[in-house]
Amino acid sequence: MSEMIRKQFYIHERQQILLRRLAQARGVSEAEIVRQAIEREATGEAPQSPLPDRAAWDEILGFIEARQAPCADGEPYQWNRQDAYAEREGRLPTTHSE
Repeated sequence: MSEMIRKQFYIHERQQILLRRLAQARGVSEAEIVRQAIEREATGEAPQSPLPDRAAWDEILGFIEARQAPCADGEPYQWNRQDAYAEREGRLPTTHSE
């Protein structure tokens, strides 16, 4: 690879947030995201999607299999909105106000 040249430029705060998220999701540096964007713009190539996260897929499949399994009473799982809310609230961080 050729020698790297340092560049400085300004981006909007929203773009910084997007850049950070893309870099984290793809497991590369923010600079690499910018380099890839320049290459795509110059060559007209479509962006490459990130590789799938195998652990995430395994977690999703495990969740689906658990939902497909019969409940303790032998009946299939029956979705209801209140259970979904309770599950979501359980994932939120707790705050203590005094």
